[in-house]
Amino acid sequence: MYQQPPPAIGEAQGIALATDETTCVFGEDVAFGGVFRATAGLREQYGPERVFNTPISEQGIVGMAIGMAALGHTAIGEIQFADYTFPGIDQIINEASKFRYRSGGQFNAGKMTIRTPCQAVGHGAHYHSQSVEQFFMPIPGINVVMPRSPIQAKGLLLSAVRSPDPTVVMEPKILYRSSVEQVPVDDYTIPIGQADILRKGSDITLISWGAPLYSCMQAIDLLAGNGISESMEKHIPKELRNASVELIDLQSILPWDRETIVNSVKKTGRCVIVCEAPMTGNVGAEISAEIQKQAFLHLEAPIKRIAGLDTPFPHIGELFYKPDALRVLDGMMETLKY
Repeated sequence: MYQQPPPAIGEAQGIALATDETTCVFGEDVAFGGVFRATAGLREQYGPERVFNTPISEQGIVGMAIGMAALGHTAIGEIQFADYTFPGIDQIINEASKFRYRSGGQFNAGKMTIRTPCQAVGHGAHYHSQSVEQFFMPIPGINVVMPRSPIQAKGLLLSAVRSPDPTVVMEPKILYRSSVEQVPVDDYTIPIGQADILRKGSDITLISWGAPLYSCMQAIDLLAGNGISESMEKHIPKELRNASVELIDLQSILPWDRETIVNSVKKTGRCVIVCEAPMTGNVGAEISAEIQKQAFLHLEAPIKRIAGLDTPFPHIGELFYKPDALRVLDGMMETLKY
């Protein structure tokens, strides 16, 4: 099924291997290219001592990455699916994130990067489709990023590899095949902790990250009346079709760009936050709390959150679980009409 590698991710790892002789890439099936072909060709180019398979042990992968980073190596470990970061989460939270702090700066695991595919792909069910970024958001000492496209994937991964802090890179797996861009072949980075304003607007702020951003883009087009049927057209009030929507890709979950988000909501007075994770305790809840704290007097409507359901990810009916363009459209209209 997966014949071609995601070039941007492979290129980023290739650059890391080529520019730093201490870099190693490892994980389950990594030597063979990985289940999503994200490491295809790297073993052949850089050798089995630097690109190699590990046992099926996520705790072992993370533990080895911490040890290698502590000894000065640049360690890029792959967890085959984000759902399986949980067996290694103790190592990330209790070891990698605290290593510098507990040693008074004598040691650190800052040269550790964990890559992992995340979010739904259409047929992954409850062990291969989860959004897990919210579990890492409250952990001081690590970075967590999630690219939306190949350009961001390459730039953020190279930033993660070169960051002085341990970093978890969550790659929305459905974008491996559906997102196509002309990616610069150069060595470049995208700053961690900086949101990206994809569309500027003045009436409502729409915030998301990863794959749901594309549902948000579709919803903006629907709100403007583009590509809708006559039956749908009557459900969108004419006065809302000229609404100016500001779309923001959070891009970095930890640290996250409070300034950009708050300034946008102060300008628009309305906010909708969209993510795939279950509603309770997701990243949108933390964003909502910060907006409430810093922009309360600017709000013209309650902050609207659109998310997955508070259930395990389903075996069937994934499209009903994920926030689609119609759910986002309904959320924007409700907020604009308030």
